[in-house]
Amino acid sequence: MGEATLALYVLYLGLAFGLRSLLQWRSTGSTGFVGIGGRPGSAEWLAGVLFAVALVLGVAAPVLMILDRLEPIELLDSGAAHVVGVVLAVIGIGLTLYAQSAMGSSWRIGVDPDERTELVTQGPFAVVRNPIFAAMIPTGLGLTLMVPNAVALAGLLALVIALELQVRVVEEPYLLRAQGRSYADYAARTGRFVPGIGKLSRGA
Repeated sequence: MGEATLALYVLYLGLAFGLRSLLQWRSTGSTGFVGIGGRPGSAEWLAGVLFAVALVLGVAAPVLMILDRLEPIELLDSGAAHVVGVVLAVIGIGLTLYAQSAMGSSWRIGVDPDERTELVTQGPFAVVRNPIFAAMIPTGLGLTLMVPNAVALAGLLALVIALELQVRVVEEPYLLRAQGRSYADYAARTGRFVPGIGKLSRGA
């Protein structure tokens, strides 16, 4: 299963980051990559570092399985779990790409505090405020179930923490400053990662 997981993960990275960045550059002249922000040790910096760590561990997990350097966790290592993992990963990848496309020229990785982009509230963004990140979680869970080892689980944990920090500490405060009442009203009626859950009060 390691080879299939690695191939799917590389495809995911190529489409969600490589191709998306290329399309962004051709459309806007910018790749959309802002990079890791914040001073070292800050929550913003930690979010960026953990996201990078999650990507590295995501590659390492299947590679270590292929090389027989790491054993799967027996409780999670079953045919049924592998099938569920494939389904979750494929659906998550599809939803990630769909949400990225819906974001259009406003797509970014990271936040530039001096930049202003259009607030997208249509399509998947009408369902949750962070559909790209929301789709990354089942993708990561699916890939983990395909190669259920300690490194994969650590990568999944790093991903979830990184996304939570990025959204709560970096992006939401930035969007409230940049978009003002428009974002406040949008966040008051739309969930963060799950429909109806994680709405912000209008006084936030």
